[in-house]
Amino acid sequence: MASLFDELTWRGMVYDATEGARELLAAERVTAYIGFDPTASSLHVGSLLTVMGLARLQRFGHAPIAIVGGGTGMIGDPSGKSQERVLLSVDQINENVAGVRHQLERFLDFGSATNAARVVNNVDWLGTIDLLSFLRDVGKHFTVNYMLQKESVSRRLDSEEGISFTEFSYVVLQAYDFLQVFDRFGCVLQMGGSDQWGNITAGIDLIRKLRAKKAHGLIWPLMKTAAGTKFGKTEVGTIWLDPARTSPFRFYQFWLNTDDRDVVAYLKYFTFLDRQAIDALETATQAAPEKREAQRVLAHEVTGLVHGTAHVSRAEHASSVLFGEDIATLDADDVLAVFEDVPSTELPADVFAGEGLGLVELVARVELAPSKGEARRLVQSGGIYVNNRRASDPQARVTRDQAIGGRLFVLRKGQKQNHLVRLM
Repeated sequence: MASLFDELTWRGMVYDATEGARELLAAERVTAYIGFDPTASSLHVGSLLTVMGLARLQRFGHAPIAIVGGGTGMIGDPSGKSQERVLLSVDQINENVAGVRHQLERFLDFGSATNAARVVNNVDWLGTIDLLSFLRDVGKHFTVNYMLQKESVSRRLDSEEGISFTEFSYVVLQAYDFLQVFDRFGCVLQMGGSDQWGNITAGIDLIRKLRAKKAHGLIWPLMKTAAGTKFGKTEVGTIWLDPARTSPFRFYQFWLNTDDRDVVAYLKYFTFLDRQAIDALETATQAAPEKREAQRVLAHEVTGLVHGTAHVSRAEHASSVLFGEDIATLDADDVLAVFEDVPSTELPADVFAGEGLGLVELVARVELAPSKGEARRLVQSGGIYVNNRRASDPQARVTRDQAIGGRLFVLRKGQKQNHLVRLM
């Protein structure tokens, strides 16, 4: 039977690991942890690989711990950052910790199983230790030379801004986290992205010095797209797991738009599909990339994991009719998510009451045409669409009962120039 290490390896999720980690994961049930930085009340898709690492750990019978850094969040991790972080208030951090835990509950079993997941907040121990005790009992085990060798520190030292003592101390705090979960829960493995290797090995060293025991680390590569851009960063900003920040429909579209060069890797990283299923989708992509079968499966699987089956069905329905003639049947919020960056005009809803507003006048008013005469010619030539339906009658009128969700119209000039009309 394959071990967790074998599973992570074929999925491309092992960038480095300590000696003996493979054997440990094959021989016994392990308690392992990953840290989550509570910089926001929601995780984003860039955090999803880490979440899936914990979820796979539990599925292989191991016990996962998620440390939400209510304590270290007050300091800020310099790893991968070129500038000092803006420090958050205690209330903001507490709100963010609660939001992150809620999202983790979709992926981890917090029930009564022997390998039930835990969420712990490192403020429980960092918030109670006094400075002198910390410096005496922990700080003395870290030389400045050792800390300067850490990549997260050395890169910042080479930058114009440098690094504050506050963030310089982060590596010691995270090492102390590893010591605490080792003592409290028997945790012997820390996992994370490759930018965390220096922090992880610092914790391993501290456990060796203070407890004379061996602990382990396992890291996966930091993700970039085949185009060389940072994964999860789009033209419209961060893709969040919180549906209030990124609608489930836009979330679905993000995965549906995956590059052919990335889709197989993403199926391995972000779904629980087995090797046989992913191999079949890879073959389908090579044979008929235009069908985008792998992308549809990816979007279905990941959206289902994050938002549930109801939102998957809604997103798939919206995608199937978005560019057809049934756009008026869609939810207005889904339409707004798709056309978020499209130019829009707000008009009073009563303009469309009764007999409504003439189509030619509407086209001219929102400046899809420079004049009513040009608007009339556009309509007569079949160049104007209302909610994706061609409108060729210059005498036609647009009424409120035609509005999507009673809130908006989608006008289109030709095949590409869209304009939203929002009813106020």
